[in-house]
Amino acid sequence: MSLAGSILGRRGERRAEKFLRRKGYGIISRNFRTRHGEIDLVCRDGDCLVFVEVKTRTAGGLGHPEDAVGAAKQEHLQYAAAQYVSQLRQPPVQYRLDVISIEKLPDGKEDIVHYENVTA
Repeated sequence: MSLAGSILGRRGERRAEKFLRRKGYGIISRNFRTRHGEIDLVCRDGDCLVFVEVKTRTAGGLGHPEDAVGAAKQEHLQYAAAQYVSQLRQPPVQYRLDVISIEKLPDGKEDIVHYENVTA
């Protein structure tokens, strides 16, 4: 990933975190790494543990951000989420995978879409 892409990605993650906090989510962890990949945000939505993949793109770039979370990526995220859950003293009753898509528009605004309970 290029430096510009890395900066855009980090900004997107911070923006997603603010977005989720406003929706009432509690942020538990950021950038949880496993051999299966990284989970951008681990949150709590009520009694549900939520693993969030954040994708950020500039408009007119490589397509819509959420398009980058295909079946293979979801499988890696599911493995990473299972590893996270296995490390907890008290596993949650339920957990899910969400995707936050952030597209930076030419006018400087952002289009943010939250996909809940994403499965391949």
